[in-house]
Amino acid sequence: MAQNSTYAYIPGFFAQDDPQADPDVIGALPDRLGLLDSNPGHWQNFQLNITALGSEGKPGDSIKVFFLGRHGQGYHNAAQAKYGLPAWDDHWSRLNGDGEIVWGREYLHSQIRADSFLTPLGIQQAEAAHNKWLNEMPSGIPVPTVFYSSPLTRALRTLEITWTDITLPDKAKDVQLHPSHKVVIAENCREVCGGDTSDKRRPKSWIAENFPLFDFNSGFSEEDEFWTPDSIETEDHVNARALSILDHIWDKYPTETCASANLSGKDLAGSPNKCPDVGRLAIRSSAGNLLADESRSATCGIRSALTLF
Repeated sequence: MAQNSTYAYIPGFFAQDDPQADPDVIGALPDRLGLLDSNPGHWQNFQLNITALGSEGKPGDSIKVFFLGRHGQGYHNAAQAKYGLPAWDDHWSRLNGDGEIVWGREYLHSQIRADSFLTPLGIQQAEAAHNKWLNEMPSGIPVPTVFYSSPLTRALRTLEITWTDITLPDKAKDVQLHPSHKVVIAENCREVCGGDTSDKRRPKSWIAENFPLFDFNSGFSEEDEFWTPDSIETEDHVNARALSILDHIWDKYPTETCASANLSGKDLAGSPNKCPDVGRLAIRSSAGNLLADESRSATCGIRSALTLF
């Protein structure tokens, strides 16, 4: 990536583009995933517009379309709904469960806990995202060829459910992933880190065993080196992570136009202060108020980003 590169968000294609748009009105999985054009051939028109924008740019400009989806409901989300956000932040988030709901997990013989699984509702939400893609494909929606995910189990499982038998083979069928569809697990796709027991990821070896079709970003450690029990990641650090992911995608896949990312929580939420367009790219498509309505927690949104050097 060239020095001093910048990212710009291109509005006007999707209902979620409007900064005043109400996520509750739009819904988690709107018709055409929010595409405003409802005319026949709308996805073909969209792709023609993206091609035209790319050809109109200055030398060195590049455009990519991102399909961003937040994970389905996890057991920690169910606990948040049960106790309310203030009580969750002040007390329950530091524990592993309440005797009824378990949102932390032991692994191997360690007493360290790790991130929560999807609830039955969360699985249903991921299945709804899967069905939405199946419904849109006959209309010509561009299918991503590059996939990124947070390493948290809830995000990985949501991606797996969403894309199985679309771009991912069913693991039970023992079929290799098509080489044109790349799935990368990246630390920098995870949410604001620290404090909550549900935010500590599992070891790399556990992830590799349970998600064998996915690859790891370079430098991915065996144990979680991001999470700490007593401190929460700063906004500046989240900003830097958000930009590094975009830099990485543009550097590694310069010719790919369409990418998907399954995110966990407010992954890029700090970005509006330092990089407004990148922040809107993430936040507007990842469920708005993340805790107010868990029915929106498997949301899919589509955004465009234009990089300028």
